[in-house]
Amino acid sequence: MEVNNRYITITNHIQGSAKESDFELKVVPLRLSVEPGSSAVILKNLWVSIDPYQLNRMKRYSSSQKTVQPAVRITPGQPIDSPGVARVLVSDDPEFVKDDLVEGFVHWGEYTVVKGGMLRKLDPEIDLPLSYHAGVLGMSGLTAYAGLFEICKPKKGDKVFVSAACGSVGNLVGQYAKLSGCYVVGCAGSRDKVALLKEKLGFDDAFNYKEETDLNSALPRYFPDGIDIYFDNVGGEMLEAAVANMNTCGRVAACGAIAEYSEGAKRAAPNMVDVIYKRIKIQGFLAMDHMSLHTDFLSTTTDYIHNGKIKVQEDISSGVESIPSAFIGLFRGDNIGKKIVKIADE
Repeated sequence: MEVNNRYITITNHIQGSAKESDFELKVVPLRLSVEPGSSAVILKNLWVSIDPYQLNRMKRYSSSQKTVQPAVRITPGQPIDSPGVARVLVSDDPEFVKDDLVEGFVHWGEYTVVKGGMLRKLDPEIDLPLSYHAGVLGMSGLTAYAGLFEICKPKKGDKVFVSAACGSVGNLVGQYAKLSGCYVVGCAGSRDKVALLKEKLGFDDAFNYKEETDLNSALPRYFPDGIDIYFDNVGGEMLEAAVANMNTCGRVAACGAIAEYSEGAKRAAPNMVDVIYKRIKIQGFLAMDHMSLHTDFLSTTTDYIHNGKIKVQEDISSGVESIPSAFIGLFRGDNIGKKIVKIADE
């Protein structure tokens, strides 16, 4: 049997901000069969994660492209892979059979052909929406969990600042920190998002960074006693201001730098005298470095969701055609919570 596989690709390497004309919808035939001994698995994609780090893969050059496999440069015309959830259609891997639900890296498209060793079966005992496995129970959730608990090691009473706090990772970091007994402040890009952080997600305070002309002087209003932990999703001037207001032995989880992804953007230059004399730890990390935490992360987060202690925030679009606009919207701050695209009915 043969089907038409529709997928999104880039038309050229992107310089500067992404725009609709940088993407195209391609249609190619796909035979729903695999070679014996290939260990190949054909997937019907159900949900795909939309993440800002992909912009670095779409550039002609980014220093990140030579670091780890998920960050390699994308070739124009070729499928773009991303964390997602799918259903097995055909399998030559004995670990997977037809109709198994799996998570792993799938294409921005309708079907994916992948080696079975790159997939993980979903636990049928987790009675939550499948979309959660592309977000709060997927790589975004593990990123928040590992970054806060492994990199920052919060203690009760710590004062925690989260940038891009309405994003897929930031909103979870804030909720985890509150559950750990911390004082938490987040920043976001609109008054509605600020209200959501305070009124629904339980942040102690929040502010709209677009309304602040001087971040360095704004932060002391929210942290008169300084910052112990800064979870950085932004980079740029926000990182500089956070470091300037950190306490001795402060910890910074360098998770993202969305303010620096576009060409010509201002690069962060934190005051290194502060870093040295305050003994501030600034550490970059990737969720893939902390897969040993996956079982604990999944169990803890699932319990929190079932008990209403974590409020899941999803921003869902539908259809392969919606992927480019969903991706571009990340850089305008359109999303509230995890941006996911639904590819097919479950």
